[in-house]
Amino acid sequence: MNRALTLLRRRLVGSIFVLLIVVIGTFLLLEAAPGDAVDAYIVSTGGDVGMIELLRHRWGLDQSELTRLANYLWALLHLDLGQSVTFSRPVRDVILERLPTTLLLMVSATALSFGLGSALGVYAGARPGSVRDRVLSIGSLALYAVPGFWLGLVLIVVFAVDLRWLPIGGIETLASSKTGLDRAGDIAIHLLLPVSALGFIYLALYLRMMRAGMAEVWRQDFILAARARGLSRRAIVRHVARNALLPLITMLGLQSAQMLGGSVVIESVFAVPGLGRLAQEAVAGRDTPLLLGIILVSAVLVVVINLLVDLAYTILDPRVGASEVGA
Repeated sequence: MNRALTLLRRRLVGSIFVLLIVVIGTFLLLEAAPGDAVDAYIVSTGGDVGMIELLRHRWGLDQSELTRLANYLWALLHLDLGQSVTFSRPVRDVILERLPTTLLLMVSATALSFGLGSALGVYAGARPGSVRDRVLSIGSLALYAVPGFWLGLVLIVVFAVDLRWLPIGGIETLASSKTGLDRAGDIAIHLLLPVSALGFIYLALYLRMMRAGMAEVWRQDFILAARARGLSRRAIVRHVARNALLPLITMLGLQSAQMLGGSVVIESVFAVPGLGRLAQEAVAGRDTPLLLGIILVSAVLVVVINLLVDLAYTILDPRVGASEVGA
């Protein structure tokens, strides 16, 4: 436990510098992009020169880049993400409204892809070279080659338009007045298609990694020793699967950022009101504070997921991180 806490503390210190680099780099990139919130507002509503100057002064866009960056960093120290010019509300409040939806989508898709993908990988890797191994390997490769947005559109056409089994999009039925379990069931039905579209792509990746890892472990010496001791094949498969699981835990942390980026596309396809659609609205409105807040929260989510992966590593394999902690 002490070793895990020491490793966690070191990771947290390094994460602070990572988040600082993300904030500064994102701010400079957004400043280098043409246009700002005033330009987007004037294009949609119209206005004269006086209004443009008034809006730039009100939103602080008449200050230098260095001054605005310093003010933003100072506000972050007080957990203030600024004011959204699109919604005329604090960025923190706007993000907190959309964040649970994105987290629900990501957690559900991750559970589907990791759980089912690992299970199918174990099933395929239990007998490398068999018919089921070849079928699952070819099928996973074909599935991984499909773009997520195209898969989402196909699922909408088949299950929502043609069969009419599931809703086309959204997170729940509008003005349904459902509460409790009825509302939870309604949300689950609305999430079936977006979770499937997002999870199936990564399911194929976990399947292939688990199958490849098990095929490598089968050739190790301790498998011959287990067979010599007379262990059943099912018991040996359990040992093989556990040894092949560590690379999947690593990939789970690495794929968290891609999963979050993929949710942006899926939320747009299925009209799910999460951080992805909010980022799209922020880009359309040139809402720099809101976009900075979304990117910062996304970076924090990725850091937290990788911290959990590190802790899982120390539990699954006590040798991992021992040299780093002892240094």
